[in-house]
Amino acid sequence: MRIQCEVPVLLWLFLCMTTSVFAGDLRWVDGDSLTVEGRAFDVRASPWDRLPAKAESVVRPPVWGNSRHSAGIAIRFVSDSSTIAARWRLMNDRLAMPHMPATGVSGVDLYVRMDRPEGAIWRWVANGRPTARENERTLVSGLPAASREWLVYLPLYNGVESIEIGIAADASIEPAVERVRPMVFYGTSITHGACASRPGMAHVAILGRRIDLPVVNLGFSGSGTLDPEMADLMAEIDASVYIIDCLPNLDGKKVAARAAPFVRRLRSLRPMVPIVLVEDRTYADAIFNPAKARRNRESRSALRTAHATLVAEGFDRLFYLEGDALLGGDGEGTVDSSHPNDLGFARQADAFEPVLRAALDSSPRETSNHSGARHGVR
Repeated sequence: MRIQCEVPVLLWLFLCMTTSVFAGDLRWVDGDSLTVEGRAFDVRASPWDRLPAKAESVVRPPVWGNSRHSAGIAIRFVSDSSTIAARWRLMNDRLAMPHMPATGVSGVDLYVRMDRPEGAIWRWVANGRPTARENERTLVSGLPAASREWLVYLPLYNGVESIEIGIAADASIEPAVERVRPMVFYGTSITHGACASRPGMAHVAILGRRIDLPVVNLGFSGSGTLDPEMADLMAEIDASVYIIDCLPNLDGKKVAARAAPFVRRLRSLRPMVPIVLVEDRTYADAIFNPAKARRNRESRSALRTAHATLVAEGFDRLFYLEGDALLGGDGEGTVDSSHPNDLGFARQADAFEPVLRAALDSSPRETSNHSGARHGVR
């Protein structure tokens, strides 16, 4: 493939080499000292856990184990550095899975906020690719001098023991303005982020950028089972909306038994917060597999019945998202008929977005992402 370039190739290579950054040129800042989103509980067993320390004795062991993964956690900061680097130590040496690359399981993702006439957007910049438990990567260098707001997503399917942000030695860095009242997603491995190629491509992250609100990812692989203790933990979060997306881990009978009681419990604790109920995605091979097609039908029928029952009981601000639109109809949206690839996650975000915006608009409370914001407070 021929590269179109405005300068000769040799000069281009020279410029690339001269913008390389060595470890000695950087100043390292603890990520925990910057603005951290996606951590909703103050007392944690590890700084980068998703559930509070007390949850270890409350939730089922698989939920607790998955909560040690840093899915959805992101660091936001403002810096005028010409270089942005990351240095992170992982909890586990399993960097990848058979159906999910190391870049998503154990990597970090860098975005920058860009102002445009139609409104600000978050633009992808680089992925920090892991090669071991301890990693150090220059994510971008040679930037012109300017103050920018940055966003770094942590790994989806690994835990983080520590993470530092590297900047040029003479550059400034400060926490970004805190954003309040996150969207809280509770669900299965799909919510958790399987099988995005990088952390920013999970639909939870995509929606956070599009709607410009913080997110809390409470997706637990194989364990999004509408456990009542999760309703209690979710209610501790001052959320702008709760999204319940657990059907991929439940058959029709369990949905019928658990869905309505879970919503009643959550609404009793947070009566003003909108709730979105999400059907399971259609298995990509359901048209060839009668058992999977039946699983979709039965779980969805049970959730629709639960929703109708709750509406009849007088529940308002209760929204519903059907499953057929989540992955598209061409069979190209998954890696294994169940877990989305990046195309599938983008399609899921498209399906979720209008429902979430409607839910947010229904809230009687202010949902502005800068309502009550304080600079530099985590």
